[in-house]
Amino acid sequence: MNPIRRAVRGLAGRWREGEERRRLAPLYDPDPQNLDPAAHLREAVEWLKRAQDAGTDRGVSYGVKFGGDFDVSYPETTGYICQTFVQLWRRTGEEDHLNRAIAMGDWEAEIQMPEGAVMGGKFNAKRTPAIFNTGMVLLGWAELIRATGEPRFRQAAERAGEWMIAMQEPDGNWIRGHSGFAAPGISVYNVKAAWGLCATGKALARSDFVDAAVRNAGYCLTRQAANGWFQDCCLTDAQRPLLHTLAYTMQGLLEMGRLTGREDFIAAARRAADAQVGLLAPDGFLPGRQDEQFRPAADWCCLTGSAQVSIVLSALACLTGEAHYREAAVRLNRYLMARHDIRNRDPRLRGGLPGSWPTDGEYGRFMVLNWAAKFFVDALISLE
Repeated sequence: MNPIRRAVRGLAGRWREGEERRRLAPLYDPDPQNLDPAAHLREAVEWLKRAQDAGTDRGVSYGVKFGGDFDVSYPETTGYICQTFVQLWRRTGEEDHLNRAIAMGDWEAEIQMPEGAVMGGKFNAKRTPAIFNTGMVLLGWAELIRATGEPRFRQAAERAGEWMIAMQEPDGNWIRGHSGFAAPGISVYNVKAAWGLCATGKALARSDFVDAAVRNAGYCLTRQAANGWFQDCCLTDAQRPLLHTLAYTMQGLLEMGRLTGREDFIAAARRAADAQVGLLAPDGFLPGRQDEQFRPAADWCCLTGSAQVSIVLSALACLTGEAHYREAAVRLNRYLMARHDIRNRDPRLRGGLPGSWPTDGEYGRFMVLNWAAKFFVDALISLE
């Protein structure tokens, strides 16, 4: 392509982006003065309910593009939203929360693949297995097993866990069974899937599940630098990973440590979390991408990742008794609440949380995402 044509295409692309920004950005308009955690929690939960009720199945919609309608259900994230709704039931005693979680778990079992895996991507007819997605659904099934003891959840979880073990390498890594929607290669953030496998092993008294999860967490430690940064920890750019996938890795290691008593797993999560505290701006901003020195590699915030970091910091505050972790989590939550629209007249947007801030950022551009709302709910609950 000659330079003139390239320049013209570049100008045209920037014009289209500007037009989209002018048209869509005003549709999501939070009130930065409303920082009432109870109000934000209520609206985020109600949005997740609407996202479940929007389709013809009992999965949770992937999300909503500004100006559009609810997308189809997303098996991966429905799995850990199920986990959150069981926890909401335990917190409030509201049976609707448990009933919704059971419906999510039943839907996941209905669409489970013959080999035991959970499909990658949004719900579709051309199903392909995915290690990470399977681990995320195991988080939901493990909670339902503890809450209900229902054999159908035990059976589905056993099949899923056995498939994950069959796909595992001797060193604990997973290089087979990755989603066709993810980049090929090593994915260190699969340690969060290991958490799902471990939680299921504990719920089912399957020591082989726990042992396999520990092997993966041990492998994850070999990919961590001294400053806490993780290699091979992003779907799209391993040199400038998303905060979202860095946070998956932190939470996976932390929860593996809590479940197994492995202090080295907790210490690894803490090293990465300490780097985030050091990078955290006074107003609660964290950059959505970061390089190997934890320097900002993006000028936008990944709201999902910020909520996940808040959850990890709240857990570390409880584990260590160190107040600075809680203070950092409070700052993150305030940043999130100031960017969470709970006054929107459109129920498809009201209470949903965007992927990025500003909303035209790279991650989930001009969309509210179901997993962003889920992690925001978890972050708010973690500070109660």
